[in-house]
Amino acid sequence: MMTKIASLEGQLAKAPSQEVNELRIAELEYLLDEQNQKLANRSLFTWIKDIALYLIVPLLLLLLAHWLIAIVYDTKMIYLRIISMILPLPFAYFLFKAHAHKLFPWFIGVVFLAIASVIGMSWITSLADHSPVWPQNLFEWREVLEYSASIAFSFLTGMLLGGVAYANKQRRRQSGIMSALIKVASTQSAGGVSIQGMHGLMKALQEYGGTVVALGTTAVSIYTGLKGIIG
Repeated sequence: MMTKIASLEGQLAKAPSQEVNELRIAELEYLLDEQNQKLANRSLFTWIKDIALYLIVPLLLLLLAHWLIAIVYDTKMIYLRIISMILPLPFAYFLFKAHAHKLFPWFIGVVFLAIASVIGMSWITSLADHSPVWPQNLFEWREVLEYSASIAFSFLTGMLLGGVAYANKQRRRQSGIMSALIKVASTQSAGGVSIQGMHGLMKALQEYGGTVVALGTTAVSIYTGLKGIIG
């Protein structure tokens, strides 16, 4: 009987602990997510679909809004400016919330969206009153650049907020790894509290840092968008 008990105790001692199992499961989930992410980012069709959905569609919607407000209903242009500051944001948000993206190609896309929108609006106006499509003096160029900047900063704000949301989703997937590490460290040393506190500090800095930057770009978008109308 004693021999059987000793044998069972030996088997239990060799079995991996709950913390080790949790750590391994979290690692496998994280690796699987990374692999799926790499496969998604390598597809040419994905690039074409993202460009069409997140750049061409908002461009067409902005041009449609300009046509309705400036040509069809001939109402106050402040409504168009407000729409231009709001409309690009959700497109960029859902783009960057879905999965990770390289920033530089989409920064070029933002510049294209902003300039194409303003020039396209000018072209639509020229069809109605035969005015020049391109700015004719420094004052008009400044208005074009400020309006373009408003659209661009709206899209950049969405990119930042979407990036923060994606990072939060990734942190939830990785929280199992950190929790297991904290448990292991807590059982092996007296520094477990400091490790947990450092993890909380890093998480807070990441969350609030992204939010502060997003608020800054939102303020710039509003300022550049309404400056020419409200003075």
